[in-house]
Amino acid sequence: MSTRSRAKAARRRAISEHTLGSGPADLFSRPGGGERAVTVHVRLPGDALDAADEFVALADSAGAEVVGRFSHRRDAPDPRTFIGRGKVAELAAQVEALEAALVLVDQPLSAAQERNLEADLGCRVLDRTGLILDIFAQRARTFEGRLQVELAQLKHVSSRLVRGWSHLERQKGGIGLRGPGEKQLEMDRRLIGGRMQQIERRLSKVRRTREQGRKARRRRQLPVVSLVGYTNAGKTTLFNALTGASRLAEDRLFATLDPTWRRVDLGAGTAAVISDTVGFISRLPHDLVAAFRSTLEEVSDADLLLHIIDAGAEEREHQIEQVEAVLSEIGAEAVPTLRVYNKVDTTALTPGRLNDDADGCAGVRISARDGVGLDELLAAIAARIAPLRVRRQILLAPEQGRLRAQLFRIGQVLEERYTESGWLEVAVELPHHELERLCVREGLLPERITEWQAADMPC
Repeated sequence: MSTRSRAKAARRRAISEHTLGSGPADLFSRPGGGERAVTVHVRLPGDALDAADEFVALADSAGAEVVGRFSHRRDAPDPRTFIGRGKVAELAAQVEALEAALVLVDQPLSAAQERNLEADLGCRVLDRTGLILDIFAQRARTFEGRLQVELAQLKHVSSRLVRGWSHLERQKGGIGLRGPGEKQLEMDRRLIGGRMQQIERRLSKVRRTREQGRKARRRRQLPVVSLVGYTNAGKTTLFNALTGASRLAEDRLFATLDPTWRRVDLGAGTAAVISDTVGFISRLPHDLVAAFRSTLEEVSDADLLLHIIDAGAEEREHQIEQVEAVLSEIGAEAVPTLRVYNKVDTTALTPGRLNDDADGCAGVRISARDGVGLDELLAAIAARIAPLRVRRQILLAPEQGRLRAQLFRIGQVLEERYTESGWLEVAVELPHHELERLCVREGLLPERITEWQAADMPC
């Protein structure tokens, strides 16, 4: 039997041992850890930088034992194997010499490219998207997180089904037994589609629960501050330092997946809700962004974002660009942001506040691990939050009921009454950037917005 035939037979046996729809881990046959792996880094002309070390860190975070590294430069991907026939032969020799059981490719592969590489190399092949999904599947702890990861995995695996067995073709119909019946491949696709619909229904219920939580926080008039940043920038360590929590903080990529909220006192009688969120990374799979929509909505609905930056990272500017790109993708680019340069203990930088030309705070340098610069950070957060929420009296026309519903959703409606002409006056407290969004997207006229004081409208 040829190498290609043996690889196909092994892959079919591995897949057939699992039942679709029983959980994220059932989609792939994965050991718990310690797999011997070879990483393949292919740099294309459009790549911003060489991120081979980051991909090795990703493999280590997934539990793989990296025993070899293979680097290659190409002007364009090979349509069959991505790396080309000659490089496949070199890679196969390295895999055999190192007795590796897994090849990890730092590029998104098509289903055909992945199957062709597995056939030529005689071992399992995983692209960047599959590796990140595997890490997320390991780290998800909450019910919502597991559903989100499983949904992303199902979307990814739906294009990689290879079974086409004909043992179900006896399901034929008609007097002359016209045509074949449902094949195993078609049955798998139907099962996956049904499971995805079931997960979407469950996630919709979770999203409603999240929305209720956001409304409760708005009723308490507590501003929400979300920690965002590149993975392994130190968000969870800072979260623990600010709130006194004891969340697990590890020096590895995607150590945090499920969001958490805690109240923190900012001094002078003010407080805020701090949320720790999942880290971002370059070329974050779109399926993950879509599946984690309800989680990422917490970021876009925040009053202030703390962009945590690893001050000692060599690719610091690139990481900042990637985080800002993801924020723009999820609609959070308009949320006020304060940059926090963490891990200054690993650099020669001095902790403290960074002033801009307008004598404002452009950022804060801290060490979350050592607790250095946290007082300056809390003062900067309090100064940024103070003008973020505004109280306005808004005049709505009778046909603007949809806009009234949005005011209830994004802010705290203090009072409302109808005028003699049938218009509605609404007193609302809401984030300033949300008010700007309403003016731009909903056509809310500035002349219908006035400052509000408690005596403006009688109860």
